[in-house]
Amino acid sequence: MNIFKTIDKVLAGFGNIKAMERNHVDTFTEDLIQNIKGTKLAESKLGQLFGSFQNLAGYEFLNVSILSTTNIKTLKGCELVFETDKRSILIPSDTKEIESDFSNVSNIWLTKVSFILNESEKNMIVNGSFKSVTLNFKKRSLKMFKV
Repeated sequence: MNIFKTIDKVLAGFGNIKAMERNHVDTFTEDLIQNIKGTKLAESKLGQLFGSFQNLAGYEFLNVSILSTTNIKTLKGCELVFETDKRSILIPSDTKEIESDFSNVSNIWLTKVSFILNESEKNMIVNGSFKSVTLNFKKRSLKMFKV
């Protein structure tokens, strides 16, 4: 295995792009992962969902950071579905272009998305009166359960 790393270093020295990518250590994304703002709202084997609130110009935003083994990339946005005892609440993303950042240090994808909330949705999240959260994008979904 050590000989392959040596060969990659030599190839990177000659300007081979793929060898440079294999040798690159992504400290920027890893630093973002280590310093995620907000509290952990939900988790499962598929990933973890962190959220923080922000008030801008009278609008309440939920800024979500998702750590997952799944690469999320879409131009049509996504939606969060909060499941409670009585109903499910669907919240579409404010961000339409979504792209995950990969960290080759921890081998995980970091995705950041913003959602506009109303007062009742914010209260439900703050009080923790939901059972699970599902992130739907394209034709896929990531279901996580309340922590």
